[in-house]
Amino acid sequence: MKFMKTALATAAVAGLATASAISGAMAQETQLRIQTHYAPETVSGKLAAQFVDDVQTMSNGEIQIEMFYSSSVVKSVETFDAAATGILDCDMTGGAYQTGKNPAFQFVGDIMGGYDTPYQQLSWLYQGGGFDAADELYGKYDMKLVGWWIYGQESLASTKPLAGPEDLKDWKFRSPPGLETEIFAELGAKPVVMDFTEIFTALETGIIDGADASGIANNVGLGLYDIGKHTNYPGFHSMPSDHLACNKAKWDAMPEHHKRIMDTAMQKLALQTALTFEVKNAEAVAMLPDQGVTIYNWSEEDRAAFRAAAQKAWDGWAAKTPEADALVKSHRAYLTQLGLISQ
Repeated sequence: MKFMKTALATAAVAGLATASAISGAMAQETQLRIQTHYAPETVSGKLAAQFVDDVQTMSNGEIQIEMFYSSSVVKSVETFDAAATGILDCDMTGGAYQTGKNPAFQFVGDIMGGYDTPYQQLSWLYQGGGFDAADELYGKYDMKLVGWWIYGQESLASTKPLAGPEDLKDWKFRSPPGLETEIFAELGAKPVVMDFTEIFTALETGIIDGADASGIANNVGLGLYDIGKHTNYPGFHSMPSDHLACNKAKWDAMPEHHKRIMDTAMQKLALQTALTFEVKNAEAVAMLPDQGVTIYNWSEEDRAAFRAAAQKAWDGWAAKTPEADALVKSHRAYLTQLGLISQ
């Protein structure tokens, strides 16, 4: 009897070892090369690093991510194409860089003059029918939208005062491509489209007077306020939806549990980004005056004037393609539902 028990125990252990070996052999691995425009020392860069750690840990190492920071492989605007063609696997910049492909990308990248908070903008994606509409757009270019991470309203950095709209006249500043250039040009500014990674040098050498780069805490991490001693807060003009978008063929080849892990980690990243910047932006605002930075709080009237100009500009962009028109209509309907605009 004792011999039989020992034999059974030995067989059970052997069976478990065999099952474990088979399971290990069957475990699928996913290798991802992802580029972000953020530097690793910025708040967003650190949050991206946490996303990588979350994915690798939750997948027990089955998903391995090589993250390229500061657009170190290709320029920020080229990240989407690099992922679509297999140079990279995923793009962790933003859809607004792709307005040259289709103006509709403006309304998944930086809606401008729309939502007040990251939570409202995320709710359009997940509760307002936005995800399916956006993912359909990405699919036309062989990419899969995985999710958004939104840090909130941006603040400008400037070597000149920015007390109100009148100070925008002849203000030469770095602008991302797209709708923003038109809105600011209408207000008298001189937008210059340049890559995210070129901002600091352009500001330092006086090529530009200021920059639309990121939220105030990220601007601190980029060192912009070492040069530009004027900024605005709270922001009002721009709230980019940074995205994670992956090569569609690469995504489709991933096992379902890997896709779920990526989706879950992105939704955590979205929440942590919004929460973290609530705190980090406040810390930056408290710290900057001691460093000689002047912070301007634009009046409600001035902010409203910009929002009205931005929303008027939506119509011109909506007329450019059916996809842009559909997204603008979707945002207008949802903003009306939230009580942020009236039709």
